[in-house]
Amino acid sequence: MANLKVKLAGLELKNPLITASGTFGYGREFAEIYDLSLLGGVSVKGTTLKPRQGNPPPRIVETAGGMLNSVGLQNPGVEKVIADDIPFLRQYDTAIIVNIAGHAEDDYRQMAEIMDGVEGIAALEVNISCPNVKSGGMAFGTDPQVAANITRIVREATKLPIIIKLSPNVTSITEIAKAVEAAGADAVSMINTLMGMAIDIKKRRPILANKMGGLSGPAIKPVALRMVWQTAKAVKIPIIGMGGIISASDAIEFMLAGASAFQIGAANFYNPMSGPQIIDDINTWLDKEGIKDIHEIIGALKD
Repeated sequence: MANLKVKLAGLELKNPLITASGTFGYGREFAEIYDLSLLGGVSVKGTTLKPRQGNPPPRIVETAGGMLNSVGLQNPGVEKVIADDIPFLRQYDTAIIVNIAGHAEDDYRQMAEIMDGVEGIAALEVNISCPNVKSGGMAFGTDPQVAANITRIVREATKLPIIIKLSPNVTSITEIAKAVEAAGADAVSMINTLMGMAIDIKKRRPILANKMGGLSGPAIKPVALRMVWQTAKAVKIPIIGMGGIISASDAIEFMLAGASAFQIGAANFYNPMSGPQIIDDINTWLDKEGIKDIHEIIGALKD
């Protein structure tokens, strides 16, 4: 078997597979199906300072090649996550990555300060796709200066490795990546969902109560792959790739394009065993290709 261990952003993962935030909850349901220690890491559901009920239903709709969601960061709040969910995940030999979100700069600072002293947390993943309520609702991640400022705030508030989760809903994702790298990000994860919508033609209304939602699943893979490849050429910090990965071959494509690790999201919904299966299939492929270490394929795409 090949060596699957990867190091990135101060993290050491037993393999490059991380479950994507918002698709795996806090791992409890999946722990009833398989041993979470098989995973390289778990990025927990987006966590905010206070509990959030999220958006009204309907807030998930299936689409061709994927799904739209407008859950709206439903979560129990940071205190409950620290008291109940982090201790649960500490039972397993997997990296605990906490995805933090907020609607004001101070939200991110407080979250980073709180998480800094919590036992077992390996890194913070910073969701900058949230709307900035003080700037008319523009997402933090759509402007390089604003994204850089959030990165600096989090960097100053914690000693933990910070991973900035990039939004694809921008003109140039490489400019955002370079800005957060310069501001102190240890890694970037990409891409978050693309904005989309679905319409009920009988009712002549949007299906989602929030009208628009984030598109994920295989439909977005070509876009995600292109963005990872472009960003790998633009920054020196590691990239965690995601967007439509449902198989080992998908994951290998992302790593060839320059990702040091990858996340699976929508795949968890239709095949809860996706994680262990993808890890096993990567092992099989590497053995078949005579590759002894997974680092041999990272960024190995030929021009």
